[in-house]
Amino acid sequence: MIPYRFKRVTLLCGHYGSGKTNVAVNLAMELREQTDRVAVADLDIVNPYFRTLDSRDDFSHAGIRLIASAYANSNVDLPSMPQDLYAITDDRSLHVIADIGGDDRGALALGRLAPALREEGDYEMLFVINRYRPLTPDADSAMEVLREIEAACAIPFTGIVNNSNLGPETTPETVLKSLPFAEEVAQKSGLPLLLTTVEEHVAKELTGKVPGLFPLKLQKKPID
Repeated sequence: MIPYRFKRVTLLCGHYGSGKTNVAVNLAMELREQTDRVAVADLDIVNPYFRTLDSRDDFSHAGIRLIASAYANSNVDLPSMPQDLYAITDDRSLHVIADIGGDDRGALALGRLAPALREEGDYEMLFVINRYRPLTPDADSAMEVLREIEAACAIPFTGIVNNSNLGPETTPETVLKSLPFAEEVAQKSGLPLLLTTVEEHVAKELTGKVPGLFPLKLQKKPID
């Protein structure tokens, strides 16, 4: 069990390269251990690759519903909403992890759901940050991205996920060095730092050293 209490809808936003999709996949798998009706919604309408679909076989085996555009993983590079987009707000028996686009344009898709989400009030809007990406190397840069996304989708963030990593080169020291950055973003935004995520073999060396530690299994691209 991770140190996090799920709301009915969990929204994950962050700049390109923040790693929010992998966090979304892992949160969905964790949530499926707690409840039967779980869906992952890929709302990255400006990205034709739809990385969440890389885990479609895992979702199917786990009994997790996938909500994504009809153009997902195709060569058609057109902004496109999933046909069952409104199931996220209309079906309140469904627990949803939503992967939002990587900038303010991608967040526009979420704007369509904002009134219903705010009315229900059972959601979390998590800002996924990665200190080691070129466009968010410091807290002020991360705050610019946060404000752009909030303005585009009309939903305020409620918490922060520190997913600072260097891919396969990530070490325990990589994660520990990112904590002051994450804490500064939390201080400047007034939001709680809820989770620090790290690939599971690295997480073993950080147990007891990092609050809110969430070990991640990395996505495996399916063989077509």
